[in-house]
Amino acid sequence: MNWEVLTDPATLALYGEGLLTTLWLLVSSLLVGAVLALGLALALTSQVAVLRWLAGAYTYCIRGTPLLIQVYLIYYGLAQLEWIQARWDDLWPWTLFKDAFFCALLAFAMNNAGYTAEMLAGAIRETSPGEIEAAQAMGMGRWQRLRRIILPSALRRTLPAYSNEVVMMLHSTSLASTVPAMLDLTAAASRIYSDFYLPFEAYLFAAAIYLCITFTLVGTFKLLEKRYLAYLAPRRH
Repeated sequence: MNWEVLTDPATLALYGEGLLTTLWLLVSSLLVGAVLALGLALALTSQVAVLRWLAGAYTYCIRGTPLLIQVYLIYYGLAQLEWIQARWDDLWPWTLFKDAFFCALLAFAMNNAGYTAEMLAGAIRETSPGEIEAAQAMGMGRWQRLRRIILPSALRRTLPAYSNEVVMMLHSTSLASTVPAMLDLTAAASRIYSDFYLPFEAYLFAAAIYLCITFTLVGTFKLLEKRYLAYLAPRRH
């Protein structure tokens, strides 16, 4: 084994660039996905049948197909259409499809939204009837109940499941390495492997970085759960 290559400043800089890309892709996809998921969750729990059907069809397709295929469909599919390429020099939003990062972000955000929406919709449906009745007794309207009672309660109860989704999304960002011109953490390890033919050392170092990020995320969500889900814990007598 040759571990000296991994301590070289150029190698560390390459991993650092890949780490920044991975973290930025993760945060961006979670933020965009959260906005999309909120709208989808409201549609899934709507009283309008058409909205429920459309949102359900979206989440079914997203959860029923591999993320890698979704990345390929956006980068090698949508981004390569002549109709889009003819407009991506001067017409927004098609100009965004020239950017490999945007294509990866769009795929990850749409995937995250599909899973998160189902989690949030389930939590909304399971809101205690007592909470809703109390809000009604106080004279709150439908949207006021949703904003002040139902959504805050549902978001809290979604935390444990959402923490798993965030960790899975972190690991899924490694698929960005399949997009040319994207230098994420896995792509950085692949470049070290191809330059020095050190597959074990290159990928083990990347795995250690992923592991550290995962531990940080898990610990953060444990603290959030302890703070915001304390009222659900069994009472001690």
